[in-house]
Amino acid sequence: MQRWIGKMSDKDLIREGARQLGILLNQKQLDQFEEYKDIILEVNKSMNLTSITEDREFIIKHFFDSFTLAKVYDFKGVNSVLDMGTGAGLPGMVLKILYPQIPFVLVDSLNKRIKFLKDVVGSLHLEKIECIHGRAEELGQNPHYRESFDMVVSRAVANLAVLSEYCLPFVNGNGFFLCLKGPRYKEELKESQGAITKLGGKLEKVEKIELPFSDIVHYILRIQKIKHTSTKYPRKPGKPAKNPIK
Repeated sequence: MQRWIGKMSDKDLIREGARQLGILLNQKQLDQFEEYKDIILEVNKSMNLTSITEDREFIIKHFFDSFTLAKVYDFKGVNSVLDMGTGAGLPGMVLKILYPQIPFVLVDSLNKRIKFLKDVVGSLHLEKIECIHGRAEELGQNPHYRESFDMVVSRAVANLAVLSEYCLPFVNGNGFFLCLKGPRYKEELKESQGAITKLGGKLEKVEKIELPFSDIVHYILRIQKIKHTSTKYPRKPGKPAKNPIK
């Protein structure tokens, strides 16, 4: 497998990995993905965006990981997407390249990452995408964003109960929160059921996904919004992490 990868260009690897996940990429998208990877890895030399600095590993662990969301959910009927805790733009920027017609909002609490993402948007000539510096606890109480999105996605490293309080207040009626988790998701899910219910959500499905060209397995939790989130959530900055909902 590794010998086969070694003979492929980065674009061929991206194309084939996407194909194995049921995603067909056009030339413009392939060019955008390669440029996006190159920008991140170059900027990463002076700003901490990722611990993964080898091109092929980056493609597998970041791009393919983000592609899996498109494998388990048909975004074609989605009218708005929020990526909470986007970091270097993963998975939000990846999904935006896949679905250029859908409006996206990418949120991160670190302003220098948002400035970086705005530069990426310009370099890749993307439209209908907003990069916002802010905290989930504050934006979630903003009427402009609260319960305004068909889909909220996150790869953020946080306990599921905390992440649910960050994300579910943004999901509109019958919308979804897609959360990427590792093999310990069952433990987190058990501890987070009360929080998900109180926030107006319901676990609909857990998808097990294997990343192409690797032995990496992860899980996507598909949580549906079935009722409005109480206005007392999200709580003030710092409270969700210090005292997760039970």
